[in-house]
Amino acid sequence: MGYDELSRNSRSITSGNWNVLYWVLGSVCLPVVMPLVLLNLWHRSLIAKKRKHLPGKVVLITGASSGLGEAMAHVFYKAGCKLLLAARRLEELERVKNDLLALEIVGVAYPPSVLQLDLAELNAMPRFAEKAISIHGGVDILINNGGISVRANIINTALDVDLKIMTVNYFGSVALTKAILPSMVKRQIGHVCFISSVQGKFALPHRSAYSASKHALQAFADSLRAEMANKNITVTCISPGYIKTQLSVNALTSTGQIHGKMDKATAEGMSAEACAERILTAVLRGDKDLIICNVQARLAYYLHFLCPSLYFWIMENRASKLEKEE
Repeated sequence: MGYDELSRNSRSITSGNWNVLYWVLGSVCLPVVMPLVLLNLWHRSLIAKKRKHLPGKVVLITGASSGLGEAMAHVFYKAGCKLLLAARRLEELERVKNDLLALEIVGVAYPPSVLQLDLAELNAMPRFAEKAISIHGGVDILINNGGISVRANIINTALDVDLKIMTVNYFGSVALTKAILPSMVKRQIGHVCFISSVQGKFALPHRSAYSASKHALQAFADSLRAEMANKNITVTCISPGYIKTQLSVNALTSTGQIHGKMDKATAEGMSAEACAERILTAVLRGDKDLIICNVQARLAYYLHFLCPSLYFWIMENRASKLEKEE
C-alpha cells in the first residue's frame, strides 16, 4: 500500500470520526442548547419590553451619596427615571446629582432631587416620606440601600455599636418603608426593594451586628412580600456578595470608631456598576429574592443548609484566623 493511499484512508477515517462527533453533538446537545438559547432571547426581549415602561417612574434610593447607591442612581437615571436621592451627606448628594446632569442621555431624562436623610432618626421618617412623596405625587420604587457595617468580635463590641447598626440597617429601612407604603397601597401599585447581603443568608465571624441586621431585613422583606401580594405591590430582596465600595472603610469597630481600612475581599469584589445593573434587571423582572455573588459565597450559602457541620467548622477556623491576625 502506497503512501498516498494510506494518507487518503487516514483522512477518510478522521472525517468519519468527525461526522460521528457532529451527529452526537447535534442529536444530544442541540435539543438541550436550543431551548436555552430561545429562552435567553425571550428573556432579553421581555426585559427590553419592560424597560420601555420605566421612564417617568419615581425611584427613591437611600444611601445614594456613594458606592452601590450612587451606581444605582446612574443606571436608573439612564433608564429615564425620576430620581429622589437620599443620604446624610448633602454635599455628596449634590455631587452625584451634578454628575448625572452632566451625562449625555439618549432619550428622556429628569433632573434628580436630593433629600437629606439620616436613617438613625426614626421619628423623622413620616415627615421625610411626606416630603419625598410631594415632589412627584408618589414613589413608584423604593430602594432601601443605606447602611453601615462592622469589623469587630462580639465580646469586645460595645452594645451601642450593635444598636446603631441595627437601627440604621434594619429599623431605618423598616421605618421608611412603613412611611412610604400607605401611599403605594392607596394607589395600588409600587415596588419595595431591600438591598440586604449574602450575610443576611449566612453569618460570618466579626460581622455579628451587620449579619444580624441583614437577617432581620430578609425576614421583614419576606413577611412584607406575603402581605402585599394582593395589593399589587412587589417586594424584592437583593443579597449581594462583596462589592468594591467604601463599606469596609466606613465600617465601625468595637468602640464605634471608623475602621478606616479596605478589606482584601472588598477590594476584590464585584464593581458597584455591575451590581447596580443586576439590581435594575431584578426590579424589571419583579424578582422576589436574588443573590448576586461569586462562587465562594454561593458555596457557603448552600453549605449552610446542605452540610451545616462543615459550614460551622469553616466559620470556626475563620474566626480563629481573624483572632490571630488581631
